[in-house]
Amino acid sequence: MPESPHKAAAEGTRRVEAFARLVEHAHEGAYIGVLDRTSTTIAANPDLRRIFGYPPETPDDNVRPFDLERFVDPAARTAFLERLATGDVLTDHLFRLKRLDGTMLWVEATVWAEPVPGGGVRIETLLRDVSQRKKVEYEARDFHHQLLQAEKLAALGQTISGVAHELNNPLATILTWAERLTARPLDEPTKRGLDVILGESERAARIVRNLLTFARKRQSTRAMVDLNAVVRQTLALRAYEQRVTNILVVEELGADLPQVFADAHQLQQVLLNLIINAEQAMLAAHGRGTLTVRTRHDEERETVVVDISDDGPGIPAEVQTKVFDPFFTTKEVGKGTGLGLTVAYAIVEEHGGRLRISTTGGVGASFLIALPVGGAALAASRPPAAAPDFEDLAGAVVLVIEDEPALAAAVTEALTDARLVVDRAGDGAEALQLLQRRAYDAIVCDLKMPRVDGMTFYRTLVARAPALARRVVFVTGDVAGTEAEVFLEESGCRWLAKPFRLGDLLRAVRDVLT
Repeated sequence: MPESPHKAAAEGTRRVEAFARLVEHAHEGAYIGVLDRTSTTIAANPDLRRIFGYPPETPDDNVRPFDLERFVDPAARTAFLERLATGDVLTDHLFRLKRLDGTMLWVEATVWAEPVPGGGVRIETLLRDVSQRKKVEYEARDFHHQLLQAEKLAALGQTISGVAHELNNPLATILTWAERLTARPLDEPTKRGLDVILGESERAARIVRNLLTFARKRQSTRAMVDLNAVVRQTLALRAYEQRVTNILVVEELGADLPQVFADAHQLQQVLLNLIINAEQAMLAAHGRGTLTVRTRHDEERETVVVDISDDGPGIPAEVQTKVFDPFFTTKEVGKGTGLGLTVAYAIVEEHGGRLRISTTGGVGASFLIALPVGGAALAASRPPAAAPDFEDLAGAVVLVIEDEPALAAAVTEALTDARLVVDRAGDGAEALQLLQRRAYDAIVCDLKMPRVDGMTFYRTLVARAPALARRVVFVTGDVAGTEAEVFLEESGCRWLAKPFRLGDLLRAVRDVLT
């Protein structure tokens, strides 16, 4: 018997009511309305109100998530309406919209649309707040970029380790001989010349140490630092250049910033790199520009943030992932090394912080430095020790193992002048042969050498003469390799980084002899 029309109508009503209840209690926003230049809402469920921050009691016709003012990018609404006008079903369409309080959210929508007479389009849509998912995606992508950057820096670190060793050996020789010559009676012009040689050699050594920031977490001269003071001092260095090139500087420095435990000179190097890059970008684009430097305390993350922004041309998306790469530069040949931002990145990481870029092509670039708030007790500084006296150790026998003949000669002569008896070996293999012929009171040994290196020599020495192994002083042009660092820590031996001062070496030798 066919179903009566009355019963069929009742069943239809129940289905509509059940569907309405499902929509009302769904954990997705449901919206029905007509969109044109403005929007007219026909129905909106509670979850839609929650997503956009509308109070639960807000009437449906006042809930308008697709009004122009809700779109972060107004052009996105125009493109959305054009897609809807075709009558297509949009699946998982992604928007950036604004809540009532102005905060941004990411929304993913599935939309059914049909044109209505007189213009506009009627839509039925389900919306999901996917802001958390997008945040996780961005964090994952950021983490991936950090990993890639770390790999690039590690590769560069290995290269620089070798270069540093090759540079530090001749620098150590120059420093040592210059220091020995200054101890002799000299006329005034010669003394001035030697002072210049000493000063410039130490300057070159500092440059190498800065490059080694890539290769390992080097101990630096750190103290509690007022970041605002570092910013002001850095800007002061650029003040004249900015004035003559029409760069306006806007300082917005936060009050009562907590101090950070940092190397002020390294931070100044980071800031200088970023500021000079910003100046060059603005001058190339406009012939002038405005540089804005802001500092603030991010209490939630317990960091102090420096934001360096310019109104230059911005950095294209395809370049943003490369700007921290070693030797990458957009400058003309000969105008940039491609290491400035890589150095800055490495220094900030060394301080436990983060350096990131925020930019949109055509509207300038911002570099943000975040450094952790914190400190540590500082050791009291010691005055430089006087040159050691070897009077009571005259006649002690020392073996110098060094593959650089000029440096070995300078060290040998300095120890001989201190009334010690000195033998020389060019590597660990030759040193082991000498040990079979003579007893030694102390050993000065290079770490990297041909044939038998310092580590292999030391392990053999421990087996043959453990007492003498405790009286070894290592010298090395580079301790960037993990193996070398672990070795020096495990051995417990004294060691000096090349280039060293003769006084430091003599004190180390005296310490192991007494």
